[in-house]
Amino acid sequence: MKQTTLTKSEREIMDLLWNTDRPLTATEIVNLTPERTWKKSYIHLLINSLLDKEMIKSESLVRTGRNFGRAFAAISTREQFEIRQITEGRNFSQDSIKDLFAALLDAVQDPSVLDELEHILQERKNQAAS
Repeated sequence: MKQTTLTKSEREIMDLLWNTDRPLTATEIVNLTPERTWKKSYIHLLINSLLDKEMIKSESLVRTGRNFGRAFAAISTREQFEIRQITEGRNFSQDSIKDLFAALLDAVQDPSVLDELEHILQERKNQAAS
């Protein structure tokens, strides 16, 4: 996937897809965002833009009244997207990994998470040594 910058509206659609456990049609996206006044033509532009940015995919056809509509799903998880935003950013380098890792560790409050991270790190060390 390529480095992707999302508009505010595109991010709102992605947040909706990430928080929903199933693919959504354009009509469902509009209905699930009642605070938005997106017109039908605009939602289609947003969906096409997200398709072009390889953020979503057409998952299935769903009956909507007398017609069929495409249902869309996110290609990656929110976490995968956020990691990509960091690691593919202009200012990211291998040297910044230590600082980033240390900052993330500072945010951990649950000791079991630290144990899990220690296990992941040990597995990675073993892979690198092989």
